[in-house]
Amino acid sequence: MPDADLRSPAAQHRPLVLTLDSHGHPYRWVSWQHAILYYSRDMVAWSIGEETFTVQGGVCRKTGLRSKIQANSIIAIRGKSLPAATLLQTPPLSNRELFHRDRQVCAYCGADLPFSRLTRDHIRPVSQGGADTWMNVVTACRSCNQRKGGRTPEEARMLLLYAPYIPNKAEYLILSNRSILADQMDFLAHQLPSQSRWRKA
Repeated sequence: MPDADLRSPAAQHRPLVLTLDSHGHPYRWVSWQHAILYYSRDMVAWSIGEETFTVQGGVCRKTGLRSKIQANSIIAIRGKSLPAATLLQTPPLSNRELFHRDRQVCAYCGADLPFSRLTRDHIRPVSQGGADTWMNVVTACRSCNQRKGGRTPEEARMLLLYAPYIPNKAEYLILSNRSILADQMDFLAHQLPSQSRWRKA
């Protein structure tokens, strides 16, 4: 990523920076402005990734030199250590993340469709006591969802093409970023659960 002035239009559209705890566990996405704040406060323990960018600041009156900070696309925050419970925490469920988890493929007919033609299907219908959780939902096209109705796949004689699963923290970070960089994706891909469909991306 090239140099940019803090106020330039290009700088306002930088990709998000992936932050890690001090042990290298994925933490969260932050804006480039937030990442620069970490650098300026000496809170970056270490950084990795192929993508770097330089942000230019103001000019020093004494020296006439312009300040600049070079930052990486993946940074570990000094002193930040995530508790085990946070790493195992179930990510929040939404249609966007569900459709991303399932690679926008209908679990019944296998069609690869845009978001506008997809729905959230409850394997065990809510009307039969099914829960609205990662392990009970799959992506379905509108026609398959209507055909299945308030029945289980067995009752509707509709075979599931893949099994649901709960994304881990790394996969959730992949699902929640629309403009993830290649080096960030490579880092997170090494921490995906074995059943993740993103391992085959």
